[in-house]
Amino acid sequence: MMQVGAAAAKAGVTRQQLQYYLMVGLLEATRVSDSGRRLFDDKAVERIKLIKKLNQSGYPLRAIRDLFLDRNTDSKGPS
Repeated sequence: MMQVGAAAAKAGVTRQQLQYYLMVGLLEATRVSDSGRRLFDDKAVERIKLIKKLNQSGYPLRAIRDLFLDRNTDSKGPS
């Protein structure tokens, strides 16, 4: 588990970019420590990299968020 700065560095984004991804709902912390620090695992880092790659290829962040929301809804199956 790593904190915001380490996760951002490993994913190749700035702390501010990562915090923005959190703010707009593109990403959630893997875990929050007892002291309130957001912690990320390697899977979260891979998601950050994917967000960055999609955004650099022309997808707006809103479309990326909608894509992720659709995938989460679809994977839950019928209610």
